[in-house]
Amino acid sequence: MTVPDDLQHVLMSREPRTPAAYAAADITIETVFVTMRDGVRLATDLYLPPEPPAPVIAVRTPYGRDSDRLVAVFLSFVRRGYVVAVQDLRGTGDSEPEDHDFYMFEPQDGYDFVEWVSGQDWCDGFIGSVGGSYVGQVQWPMATHPKMTTILPEVSGIGVGVKTVSYHMVVNALARTIGHGEDKTEVPFWQLEHMILDETLSTGLFNEPFVSPLLADLAETFPALKGLPPVEAQAWLWAHYCSLTCAERADFIRGVTGSAHVTMLDAEQIGPLFGQGISIDRHTLPAVDPARQVAGFQTIPLLRTGWYDWFLNDALGTWELLREHAPEPLRSQARIIITPSAHNLPGYKEGMGEHPELQHNHWSNVDFTLRWYQTVRDGSFDDWPRVIYYLMSANEWRSADDWPLPEAEDTPYYLGADGTLSAAAPQEEQAADQYVYDPLDPTPTVGGSIVSWVYPPGSVDVSAVQQRSDVLVYTTEPLEHDVDVVGELRMVLYASSSAVDTDFAVRLSDVRPDGRAVQLQNGVLRTRYRDLDRGAEPLVPGEIYPLEIDMWVTANRFKAGHRIRVDISSADFPRFDRNTNLGGAPGDPIAATQTVHRDASHPSHVVLPVCPTT
Repeated sequence: MTVPDDLQHVLMSREPRTPAAYAAADITIETVFVTMRDGVRLATDLYLPPEPPAPVIAVRTPYGRDSDRLVAVFLSFVRRGYVVAVQDLRGTGDSEPEDHDFYMFEPQDGYDFVEWVSGQDWCDGFIGSVGGSYVGQVQWPMATHPKMTTILPEVSGIGVGVKTVSYHMVVNALARTIGHGEDKTEVPFWQLEHMILDETLSTGLFNEPFVSPLLADLAETFPALKGLPPVEAQAWLWAHYCSLTCAERADFIRGVTGSAHVTMLDAEQIGPLFGQGISIDRHTLPAVDPARQVAGFQTIPLLRTGWYDWFLNDALGTWELLREHAPEPLRSQARIIITPSAHNLPGYKEGMGEHPELQHNHWSNVDFTLRWYQTVRDGSFDDWPRVIYYLMSANEWRSADDWPLPEAEDTPYYLGADGTLSAAAPQEEQAADQYVYDPLDPTPTVGGSIVSWVYPPGSVDVSAVQQRSDVLVYTTEPLEHDVDVVGELRMVLYASSSAVDTDFAVRLSDVRPDGRAVQLQNGVLRTRYRDLDRGAEPLVPGEIYPLEIDMWVTANRFKAGHRIRVDISSADFPRFDRNTNLGGAPGDPIAATQTVHRDASHPSHVVLPVCPTT
């Protein structure tokens, strides 16, 4: 289904076209300090129109509440009749204290901020929010307050997306730039990434034991852990962590990591202590059961994400929980939009000259946000499709009644001899394919679903990296007709390794008639986590395992004459850390011989959700 023209127009708006009710000179701006329940004071700027009370846009940010770019957006909202209340997060900007603990205090501070806003005489009872990344993440705790009206978390989710490898490149820089602290730099992230690139490329070597020694250490503090199998111990520890107050959780992580304050890197690296299914964003609003957590939300959400966002799987996982467990009428009123963007940057670049919607990132769209707020105030949710998404290559906005698309049919494409990929399953025994993965020369990141100012986020030509000897490539014949692939991508890989622990990475690309292979999406599996329910387990070298690799999601039209391609390697570095293949044993990284099987008994295949073309 197509998207109504008026919504498309608003979705692609760059400058506000909604008439302003007030001149900039009519706006009053003042700074106040809002006291949280524990006495910490958070710096908050108020942008007040001349005729309060008015609806309020409540924003909480770690990036500085008074940056020029944000101020311009805030003034646009206020000139159109809204109050804006924007707050520096605890330990950032002008807010107390002197150190920033990443994510730790958001559950209480977000709730307290809404409580304070709702009690002010300039608030007419409507409280919305807007913003992406960390600014989107802090909206989920605000959604637990019954007086919060709507949230618009962009490129964000509640932390239910699972990955089995750790982010390296982005956390290495961001951990040093957000908030106060002696170890923080005033150099912005996009500059620091360049400055520390050599360090980033020389680190990120994964070699952890299969069972964290910290579990044994913590058993001395928590006797309940003694005698528990590792998976049960991790679950107990996570439940205990969720039961703590915000301050107690911060103390727990500081105690385990030895850090003076909790950084993004600490939150990323401590995840496996609780089980690999606990992602970094789960710390924003920790819960043992995310379904029950969603059932307690009080606020109507509009999620916005992009096909090349680095947390796309989390946003869509959150959406599916909302659709299944959120209370009515929130469940029916929630909406999601999936753009062709990366994380606050353009993502899909094919045809940019002819399609202006590809040239901007869709975030901080004033007209779009105002349109949603008015929809919520009017209760006119039927004017919005439940799901809006962009079909890449076709360059069309589409709508759907739900996600995943009910009409998508999971279609296997099998790996074949001589690098072929086809719908025909293998009927006989065939020789396997091999390559050697060297952690000291890992298959490099070249783009994709990343946050970076060194590597280009979004669609890139990966044909050069597919020529490497440590990459296996499988490609269809030129397609006779268009093939629309919309939904979750999955690789069923029958593989063996000479190592006890290693990684397998699979990428989907759209091969153009000119030979370019445009990256769409990829996924990486750390083999020790091939069954999360069983916990980390070594491989038996040489044994064949059926490995299911989550390749996230996409929406792309493979046009007639194009070809579908998957490639298989064992790294996506420095986007993710690289496996030393040692399984926790001491020593230097070792190379691993990887074998991919594709015969009748081991039919390796990629599963693509194919939709009828229209």
